[in-house]
Amino acid sequence: MDLARFFASEFDQHEAVVAATRGALAGPFARLVDACVDSLKGGGKILFFGNGGSAGDAQHLATELAARYVTDRAAIAAMALTTDSSMLTAIGNDMGFDFLFSRQIEAIGRPGDVAIGISTSGKSPNVLKALEQARSMGLVAAGLTGRDGGAMRGLADPLLIVPSTITARIQEMHITLGQMLCGAIEIELGLVAEPAP
Repeated sequence: MDLARFFASEFDQHEAVVAATRGALAGPFARLVDACVDSLKGGGKILFFGNGGSAGDAQHLATELAARYVTDRAAIAAMALTTDSSMLTAIGNDMGFDFLFSRQIEAIGRPGDVAIGISTSGKSPNVLKALEQARSMGLVAAGLTGRDGGAMRGLADPLLIVPSTITARIQEMHITLGQMLCGAIEIELGLVAEPAP
């Protein structure tokens, strides 16, 4: 294996997807920020969920908001639906894996909350069912995905579709977009000063 060539190729792919994402998603990103800020100002919360690496992203982003991101400031209402082992195993065992997140949204979701489903393919059944549940209850059903958007297209809005078919590159953009979301929310809520140009 030519490790030097592999190393360069991975960065080339990453940089190409960064450029494509930057060109495609400014509008949907702004709409997602606005939805989250409107929810939080109205006493709502942000719920993140996904499977595998996307579950890790959900936990990461919820922590950035509820604990801290750039600096100490007031807590922001956010949580991941991927962390309670008793809840997850009970739902999975008693109802089925497809209900892992929808059941939690049914329990704690309120109209005006923002439910952000994360799925690189846009086809994860439990993410789709959760977004359907969120919509039915008056939550904002939003999402991060890739490829062609899968079944999340038309279901989640705002929907940020990373323009790539490579899972690793999509995941890299999801955490980048997610951290940008956290930073923008802090600024829009007046908790952190906007950086100088």
